[in-house]
Amino acid sequence: MATTPDDLERQFTLLTAAARYDQLRMRDALAPPTEEPMDGDDPERRPLSKEEALELLALGEVIMRKASYGRQLTVRTARATGASWAQIGASLATSKQAAWETHTRWLDEQDANAAEEETP
Repeated sequence: MATTPDDLERQFTLLTAAARYDQLRMRDALAPPTEEPMDGDDPERRPLSKEEALELLALGEVIMRKASYGRQLTVRTARATGASWAQIGASLATSKQAAWETHTRWLDEQDANAAEEETP
């Protein structure tokens, strides 16, 4: 069975996805190249399997999606508390126009997703 971001997104919170991602990434970084013999049976130095490598890739996408969603919720909060688009853009290391466009696009996507869910 393929590991897809959509499958994993339902299984993990941002925190648990990041923890699993970090676990796999560290193991991948510490493992010897696959052609080298392993020293002992240390499971933390075992190279990733194909399935784990694909899971690592999918988890990266899940983290990006969840972080982006949280980011846009925080933009909404910042606006509600009186922050200007220039201030928000500065906090995101972007222009006020880019911050506004990204948030507006996110709001449009949320509306479209809600409309899809209402359609029988």
